[in-house]
Amino acid sequence: MATPAVEIDVEGPEGVRKVRVSSPDKPYFPGLGVTKLQVVEYFLAVGPGILAALRDRPTTLERWPGGVTEDAKLSTRQDHSGDAFYQKRVPKGAPDYVRTARITFPSGRPADEVCPTELAVVAWAANLGTLTFHPWPVRRDRPDHPDQLRIDLDPQPGTDFSHATVVAAEARSLLADMGMHAFPKTSGGRGLHLYVPIEPRWTFVEARRALIAFGRELERRMPDQVTLSWWKEDRGERVFIDFNQMARDRTIASAYSIRPTPRAQVSAPLLWDEVPDARPEDFTIHSMPTRFAEVGDPHAGIAEAAFSLEPLLALSDEQDAGDLPYPPEYPKMAGEPKRVQPSKARLE
Repeated sequence: MATPAVEIDVEGPEGVRKVRVSSPDKPYFPGLGVTKLQVVEYFLAVGPGILAALRDRPTTLERWPGGVTEDAKLSTRQDHSGDAFYQKRVPKGAPDYVRTARITFPSGRPADEVCPTELAVVAWAANLGTLTFHPWPVRRDRPDHPDQLRIDLDPQPGTDFSHATVVAAEARSLLADMGMHAFPKTSGGRGLHLYVPIEPRWTFVEARRALIAFGRELERRMPDQVTLSWWKEDRGERVFIDFNQMARDRTIASAYSIRPTPRAQVSAPLLWDEVPDARPEDFTIHSMPTRFAEVGDPHAGIAEAAFSLEPLLALSDEQDAGDLPYPPEYPKMAGEPKRVQPSKARLE
């Protein structure tokens, strides 16, 4: 028999919300003995941190309603048969305290996404099987103007997290040259993310162009360690700067999100002094609540800063190197090169 549902109290700006957790003993990470209720309790333990990462941001939910079992897989655009899935539109029957934000996909179609404004929304989403939250780099009052430049350092085969930390140090130096500062975090996997708070004055196209300029300069400084190639066959054993993470409707797992890994690793905000010696496997659903209680949120200051993109856009003008390919599901963009991998282009 299924374990009866329980109600948990979640403090919020309008008082206490009662959030229902169905099947609380359902295994979500069977190998670790972690249940659905423990997932919800984890998010409450890091509540101020996860809410700061999501507040007022349209958010895609990555739902694993059957838990992270050995044979579970995530549905993709090409294969919808997975056990887990991305939910981009607000689920039917959402409580009235779940706010939404209207966003527009690259196709031009609009959607109303969950827009967390209080911790009860996070707990409600966790009850639906949400492990990873994917917030847009915008606020709901300005959905077409990013307020974060997100730099995704993605180690390619032959490299690992330690290589990303070396690149991150040079990225920090380059940002300082531009009068900017980033907040680092683990991806929850092999990668490292740098968040740069920016003024919401520019479009997604402009923010992406700024990130490409940043990546090109980083690649110039570290040609043997950094690549900006969209095509995997050309990346080699280097760290890829995923410039398309700043394209519209591309998102990165939020700080404090749980990743569907055997160890239930989480995306952990870091202090810069911690980056060189950090190990992603040290930050898990079990260890993060204690860390949060001891050190608080290393990203707490992210909302207090807002840098200009003008230095990076000026650098882009100086480089005068043109655009780079968008993901395949995007409409053709003005000035974009052909979307064909180099080996096939050579055969044409």
